[in-house]
Parts: sequence; C-alpha cells; structure tokens
Amino acid sequence: MRRPGGETTIGKVVTPSPADPSRVVFHRWTTVVPSESGVTGYLDPFGSEPTTWPYTRWTSEEREIGFPATELVPSWTAEAPKGSWLRMELQARTVTGGLTKWYDMGRWAEGDGDIHRTSLPGQGDEDGDVAVDTLVATRPVVAYRLRVTLHGAGAAVHSVGVMASALPTRPSVPPSVPGEGAGVELDVPPRSQKIHAGHHPEWDGGGDSWCGPASVTMVLQYWGRGPGPAELSFVDPSDPCPAVDHAARDMYDHSYQGTGNWPFGVAYAGRYGLRGFVTRLRSLAEAERFIRAGIPLITSQSFKEHELPGSGYSTRGHIMVVTGFTPEGDVIANDPAAPSDETVKRTYPRSAFENVWLRSTSSGGIVHVIHPHDIPLPPSEGNW
Repeated sequence: MRRPGGETTIGKVVTPSPADPSRVVFHRWTTVVPSESGVTGYLDPFGSEPTTWPYTRWTSEEREIGFPATELVPSWTAEAPKGSWLRMELQARTVTGGLTKWYDMGRWAEGDGDIHRTSLPGQGDEDGDVAVDTLVATRPVVAYRLRVTLHGAGAAVHSVGVMASALPTRPSVPPSVPGEGAGVELDVPPRSQKIHAGHHPEWDGGGDSWCGPASVTMVLQYWGRGPGPAELSFVDPSDPCPAVDHAARDMYDHSYQGTGNWPFGVAYAGRYGLRGFVTRLRSLAEAERFIRAGIPLITSQSFKEHELPGSGYSTRGHIMVVTGFTPEGDVIANDPAAPSDETVKRTYPRSAFENVWLRSTSSGGIVHVIHPHDIPLPPSEGNW
C-alpha cells in the first residue's frame, strides 16, 4: 500500500548490531492534556462550504530521537464521534539545528459526516515531505514535536505515538534464526478481501483492494471486538462479512483514495477499546516475541510473485496478518489476498517473508500492533 504534559513512555535509543543496521525508536504518550483553546475556520478539501470549529490543542515537548532519522510515522487511538474531529501535526529539528514547519499528518474522524477523513499531499519543501502517513525528511532530523488539535465536542485522545527511523539501503535481508515463537500459532479468524470484490467501489475501488480493512477486521475479531449490528445496517445482508465493509468505509483516506493509511487503521481499531500503534520491527525474531505474547501482527510488504513462494500474486504494497510460526520458524499468515476465507491461512518460507517485509524497497518492517490494554507487550529494545 503506498502508497502538554502527560505521562510518557519513552523508548530507549537503540544501537544497531552489525547484523541489523536499522535504527528505530518509538515514543508514546498515554495522557494528552490540552493547554490551548480557540475557534478556527476549516475548509474541507472535499466539502463545499467553510465551517467554524471550537478547538483545544496539546503540543508535546521537543523529543530527542537519539540518531539522525529520515522517517517519522505518528499513530493514535482516540474518539472523534459525530460533531468532532482531530488533526495530527509534526515539527522536526534538522541535523543543522533548524526547525521545520508544522507538517499536517492527517485529519481524522470516526465518520465522514462532519469532515472527510484525509491525509494532505503537496506539503513538500527543502526539509521534507509527507507521503500519505509518513514524514520523509530530506534533511535528517534529530528531534521533533507533536501537536494534536481536537475540534468540536466529544473528541478525546487515548494514546499517541511516533516512530522515528533511519533505514539502511538494503536490497535484501538475511534471515533471522527461529526463536521463542517457533511452533506457536494464534487462532485469528480468516477474512478474505476477494470475496468483497465489487462492494462499495467508492472506497478504494471495492473489496479487491481491501487488504487493510480485512486485516484489521481479523485482529479485531480475534480480540472479540468490532462494530455491532446497528453500525453494520448499511451493508447488504447477504455480505459474507459486513465488518470488512465497515472497516473499509471508516479507514478510507479521501486524498490517498485508499484504505491503506497505516495510522488510520490503528485509529479505527482504537474505537473499539483497543490500544494500538505503528512501528518498525527489525527481524522476525522480534515478531516472534509478539506471537509468544498472544498478539498477532499486521505487516506491510511488497514483492514479485516469485519472491514469496506460495503467494500466487505480485504486489506493490499489501497488508496481511502474521498469526504464528511453524516449529521450523516459517511464517504462518492470514493473507486476505486469498480467494476465500478457507484459503486465507498460508505458510510462507521464513527467509522469503523476512526479505520482502524488511528490505528498503518494501516497508522496512512496518507493523500495526493492536491489543487490549490488559494484554502486556513483550520486552522491547526501544522500538515499541
């Protein structure tokens, strides 16, 4: 696909080993207390008339990254019901000491009744640009600030995080050694995107493109969460899994014209009482820690058919769910590109999967981590 103060949990700075040169750090805020308020006008790029909104705003302290980073990805869980929405922004400090402008990282609401949920193209300048959900730094950055503006009544932030990374140029990645997740498989319900082909083409062309909504729905249903009957009433009763259509509608990014915006997927899951964030992992050995802890992972990767044996297709960007590992360490995945729910479960060779997921021409190890608040995360080296 590709495309003020408060309690904080701060990731350590990671010193990469020679075998794994990628640098990643993740910072999380679990309390966001606005300290500024006012009234502002807003012209929805996909609307017709300007609107006026009361707002409150929280701005973080400047957070040191610990190394020169080239990409920043924010993610959040929040409430933004009818009559409210939020804007996420980032400002960074470059290696030369200067501050960038504030980059708009997304305008998000649970529905589209008040504004159209969207990323913002056309923000590029000498310091960087926003590629849908990622701030790509032209000049590497060493620190940043985060700004969250809540518009209207009813919006609230439960958690917000930023993943900062500096990825090496790696056309291929050596496989990691199977570890603590070998032989562990989680019972994640299978959901095919293909059985939704032709459904609601106004959202990313219909179900053929809904790998993100299908994957998020699988994880929601694994945790026993998701939309109720009243929320699904707009879907044809003959639909094989109405929750996937619901996720497609409410993850859709109107500018990107797709359902694969990474933080929008996490924010959607957060509506149902789950915690979540986007980060990068550096190996399948790290992914095994999550599987061992009972937490499935949503991964993003691109590949040619021959590069991932057993896939049966090529993709410039695809999202699936890692649900476990065989005793030999191969990857068990729920791949929504399968033609039916019954064929969603796949086993992919460890070395092939790790390569197409981690290499620099793919996502560089992107994952969505979604879990209930009472399910603890495994120990981290700073990237979650």
